Amino acid sequence: MEEFLGVSWPVFVGLTVVLFGGAAWLAGQAAASGWRPMSYVVWYTLLLGLGDRFLVFALFEGPLLSIPGYIIDTAVLMVFSLLGYQATRAGMMVKQYPWLYERSGPLGWREKRAA
Repeated sequence: MEEFLGVSWPVFVGLTVVLFGGAAWLAGQAAASGWRPMSYVVWYTLLLGLGDRFLVFALFEGPLLSIPGYIIDTAVLMVFSLLGYQATRAGMMVKQYPWLYERSGPLGWREKRAA
């Protein structure tokens, strides 16, 4: 798998999953907090993937123009950003419209049932 990523597993986990994964989660939260559509999250995450590949290149001498590495990194970041977006959006819907919606798990909401 290192031939696709261009770096070792600990570097991938530390840089992509922990550091950039946290940034992707925050980007998803920011887009949801501003009531932006999910397409914004996709664009933000594509840019974060470029930043991740640059730091892999600059700090750990990984390949800069690795298409498989970019796709894998960006796919992992996309998961984090979309989860952050959906979790924040669910909380906002329930908080802003408490008479209409109730929480349905960590990522969803549903209409309240008549009592």
